[in-house]
Amino acid sequence: MNKSFIGLVVVSTIFLIYATGFYTNFQTDSALEIVDFSIDQPETENAAPSNPDRIPLYGDLHVHTKYSFDAYIFGVTATPYDAYRYAKGEAIKHPLGFDMKLREPLDFYAVTDHGFYMGMIENYADTSSEMSKNEWTKPMHNLNRPENVTVDSLGARADLFSSVLTQAIVKPYPYWHPKVWKAWFTNNIQVALQSFDYDVHKSAWADVANAAEEFNKPGEFTTFIGYEFTTSTDVEGGNLHRNVIFNSSNAPIRPWTRIDSINPEDLWTWMDGLRDKGVDSLAMPHNSNGSNGQMFEVETFRGNPISIEYAEKRMRNEPVVEMTQVKGTSDTHPLLSPDDEWADFEIMDKRVGSRPPTYSMPQGGYVRDAYLRGLTLDWEGRGNPYKFGLIGSSDTHTGAGGFDEDNYWSKAGVLDGTDMGRGSVPLTPDRIEQLEEYAELYDQPISIQDIEGRTYADVGFDQWSASGLAVAWAEENTRDSIFQAFKRKETFATTGTRMAVRFFAGFDMQSIDLDSEDMVKNAYAKGVTMGADLFSQDNQTPQFLVWAQRDKLGAPLQRVQIIKGWIENASGTPKEKVYDVACSDGLTVDPMTNRCPDNGAKVNINNCSISSDVGAVELKTTWVDPDFDPTIKAFYYVRVLENPTCRWSTWDALKAGVKPRPDLDETIQERAWSSPIWYIPKSSELNIIPL
Repeated sequence: MNKSFIGLVVVSTIFLIYATGFYTNFQTDSALEIVDFSIDQPETENAAPSNPDRIPLYGDLHVHTKYSFDAYIFGVTATPYDAYRYAKGEAIKHPLGFDMKLREPLDFYAVTDHGFYMGMIENYADTSSEMSKNEWTKPMHNLNRPENVTVDSLGARADLFSSVLTQAIVKPYPYWHPKVWKAWFTNNIQVALQSFDYDVHKSAWADVANAAEEFNKPGEFTTFIGYEFTTSTDVEGGNLHRNVIFNSSNAPIRPWTRIDSINPEDLWTWMDGLRDKGVDSLAMPHNSNGSNGQMFEVETFRGNPISIEYAEKRMRNEPVVEMTQVKGTSDTHPLLSPDDEWADFEIMDKRVGSRPPTYSMPQGGYVRDAYLRGLTLDWEGRGNPYKFGLIGSSDTHTGAGGFDEDNYWSKAGVLDGTDMGRGSVPLTPDRIEQLEEYAELYDQPISIQDIEGRTYADVGFDQWSASGLAVAWAEENTRDSIFQAFKRKETFATTGTRMAVRFFAGFDMQSIDLDSEDMVKNAYAKGVTMGADLFSQDNQTPQFLVWAQRDKLGAPLQRVQIIKGWIENASGTPKEKVYDVACSDGLTVDPMTNRCPDNGAKVNINNCSISSDVGAVELKTTWVDPDFDPTIKAFYYVRVLENPTCRWSTWDALKAGVKPRPDLDETIQERAWSSPIWYIPKSSELNIIPL
């Protein structure tokens, strides 16, 4: 019997099963199977009572450990349990042997390993596993033995990541194999791949969930079961990654991954299906800056027009976006906001994971532009799919986010765990020779560049950042309270600083005593907070209340700004404007330029000391938009800037005893961004998308 005949029988049988309805009745969707991962914990009282005025809780919702394919390849053996110990203040080891430790513990954390091939690379490396018997796994055998986790292993690891792995992991069984049938009947395509062991995958996922359950302590420290949905556009490779977190101990038996579908709309359908079963979740897009303009498109993934139904579905599942992290900041871009002097901040201008590094188009890739696109789509009657709040996170692949400029280890293990590997310090002759050998051995271009007579690694990590944090205004430190803050978008993002930002709008804010102990209570009573809509009241002009407090371990505050975006009613033309609204040191905003005068804060590049006599502990004000038009729909969000401090690359150079690399910024201004408040004119109230 030849293969063609067998194939015909298989196809015919499948058709008959489907046509008779047997398929519909028999097929199970493994991705919708729910597991209760809860574990018995001793009952404890909440460490602090619930606060109706809400408190700022600081966390990271984008953390990778050894179960992520790229983390393991680059020497990371930290477990989810290690990651949570780090978040609670313990030191854990970097793959290169040094300690990683926070200045102060975080309030919440989520390990979000890649759902795609979760746990499989460690299994390939384990020579006792069934998978390790395959010929193509041999280059990964005992990959992370202690003597191999060194900078000298970098060339082989980079080759594994860019060539061997990509060729090995997509190996389907022949179409007549029983596992192909199993994949069909369980709606689990990955089962049909020779390089995939479903039991190993489920075991890794269960370990991620069990670690979250073990470390979740209501009132003290919150964890979320989560993972990363790692996908991209199928033509030019634009990044479309999302992190998914669940609201409870109940979660699916396996993650939905790019093997199921690379279309984010299918992810949302799956999330809706889980929600119907009582399991709520949120997806958080990240690195829109590396999406080549595809994250915030004006059409769907398949090129269809965006509709109100699409907007509702996206906003139901993606109420917040991660807009700052180690791979750059996605607030805005100088080409998009030429009148914003602070737009050129920690820009990573390459597509995520592109080989070779390829420029990422800004339009459609940055948050402010997305807000304007959302208003434009709404003006056209198609709904607003980009009415999201803001968070930051790290995207660390070591289990430990590096948030501080003066204590930075980047993200990817042996790949960027040294100053020379990050490109911030000149290469020594032996490292140059090593890179030349790698280039020849693995048939790769040599990754070095000469700048003013010194040779540096040319790997793009110089565009990476010590960032960022997600901050939620919540009544208490519990899963439900923080999750609900994400859903209502009462959140803000920081570059790693732990400043606090309040933002309210209403029509009677100026009556509130800013020095009163009841200021926040009155602001909640008289208006709305970040993430909310402010509906017109008889065409009155809204008043905004902003309160920013410095990080006690960071630099003083320099200024508070409100960024406004709107659509002209007649033409649908998007507009934006930046207003300084509060200045440090008793300075006042120039009404002509809408800018604070420079407060004179300086940085000594020789030792990274900063001015000690300028800047503010807090900045508090009410503000009225001088250009307000009651008929125009608009958004407003806050950006708070600290005084300048040394960038991590300058700290690297200082510690190495060399001059900072001349083409990199020597200083930065740490900052925070609030979620917007949307002003809704009376004529638009009936068109609001219910969320």
